[in-house]
Amino acid sequence: MSASPGTVLLADDHPIVRKGIRALVEMEADLKVVGEAGDGPEALAKCRELKPDVLLLDISMPGMTGLEVARLVHSEMPDTKVVLLTMHEGDEYFFQALAVGAAGYIVKGATSEEILSAIQSVRQGGLYLHPSVAKRLVGDYLQTKATATYDGLTQRESEVLKLIADGLTSKQIGEKLFISVTTVQTHRAHAMEKLNLHTSAELVKYAIRKGILEPGEG
Repeated sequence: MSASPGTVLLADDHPIVRKGIRALVEMEADLKVVGEAGDGPEALAKCRELKPDVLLLDISMPGMTGLEVARLVHSEMPDTKVVLLTMHEGDEYFFQALAVGAAGYIVKGATSEEILSAIQSVRQGGLYLHPSVAKRLVGDYLQTKATATYDGLTQRESEVLKLIADGLTSKQIGEKLFISVTTVQTHRAHAMEKLNLHTSAELVKYAIRKGILEPGEG
C-alpha cells in the first residue's frame, strides 16, 4: 500500500503566484495541495483547520506577516513545517526566519526544482536554504573564521598561536608566514602574556577550548 501524499498549504497574496506553485506541486505524485490563503490571518486559520505537512508561506503578507504566522504555526503545530518565500535575495530576513522556527527559506526567483526540493526536504525533517543564500552564508562564515582573533589577540598573534598549537617550530612558522624567527617569538610572547599562559601545554589546551585546534591534532 502506498503512503499518503504529503499535504501542502499555499499562502501568498498574489493569486497568480499561488496558481503557478499549485500547478508545480500537483505534478508530484507524492504531494497534494489542500488549500490556499491570501493573507496572514487566513493562512493561520487554514493551517489550524487543515494541519498540512508543509506550509509554503510568503513573508510579506497583509494582515499578519509571514514571520508572525510562522512563529505561531511552529508554536502551535510543530508537525507543520514552514517554508518561507521572499522576494529578497539578501539575507536580511534569514535569521528572523530561523528564529521563528521556519524549516525552509527560498526566494521567489527559485527554479521549479528548488521549490520542490524545499518542500520535500522540510517534509522529511530537513532544513532547506535557497542556494544563493546558503552560498553567501558559508562564504561569510569562512571569511569570519579566516580573520577571527581570540581574546584580544591580533590576527598575526592568533595565526602564530594556532601554528604553535599545531606543533610547528618557530623556524617552521616563520617560513610558513614569511616572517623571521625573532618575529615569531615576539608574537608568541605577546600572545602568551595576553592570555596569561606559561607553557606550550597550556597553550594547546587553550587552543582546543577555543576551537582553534581540534582534539587529537598537533
